[in-house]
Amino acid sequence: MTTTVNPATQTGPADTAELEGLIERLRAHSQSYHSAHPFHVRMNEGVLSPDQIRGWVANRYYYQEMIPRKDGAILANCPDPVVRRRWIRRITDHDGDAPGEGGIEAWLRLGEACGLSREEIEDHRHLAPGVRFAVDAYVTFAKTRPWVEAVASSLTELFAPDLMAERLSAFERYYTWIDSDGLTYFRNRLFQAPRDSEHALEVVMQYYRTPQDGDAAVNALSFKCDVLWSMMDAIEKAYPDEPRAE
Repeated sequence: MTTTVNPATQTGPADTAELEGLIERLRAHSQSYHSAHPFHVRMNEGVLSPDQIRGWVANRYYYQEMIPRKDGAILANCPDPVVRRRWIRRITDHDGDAPGEGGIEAWLRLGEACGLSREEIEDHRHLAPGVRFAVDAYVTFAKTRPWVEAVASSLTELFAPDLMAERLSAFERYYTWIDSDGLTYFRNRLFQAPRDSEHALEVVMQYYRTPQDGDAAVNALSFKCDVLWSMMDAIEKAYPDEPRAE
């Protein structure tokens, strides 16, 4: 995608029909979002064991931990100060403004509410190799691809609020052994994800100029969906369903 020129100086901005078409193509990826993964489906049906929930939380922590680094890479590559001023909120959302705050801290508290210690979450003793590989690939993508493509890859957040609401409801209904205070991360993402996806979509639309730009954005989002799905595959393999007694 063309990302080194300020859009205000470019010629031939996309018309409304082109932008609407791109938005439709991006939203179509809801069908490949990891909410449809069998492990997630079973989670939301309330049938996962405590060990499976703990395994998912421990592995997902690596993703949470690396998100600020991904966003830092986007900031480093982005030449637009207007975008940077808003994008940096994502880092403070995860890291917090002070110790004991932010999304990473909230995820650690979720782990503790599930019966994990901070030490075993933070030292990655439960981390599946496939999860590490997928998350590292995502961070590398943000570092090495044009910054608008990296922004487009974050548009899985278009689909996150529905999943987060369903997940929160499932945890409150089925996994009552988890302290409700540990679910703060899910509650916060209900309003953070729509805000973040709105900004990311705005940036992608602002910098769209050619059909190739649109294809690059769609491919970036497809890649991110593959990352999330691959993570779930690895977690499912590491924490399979218990055999049913016959």
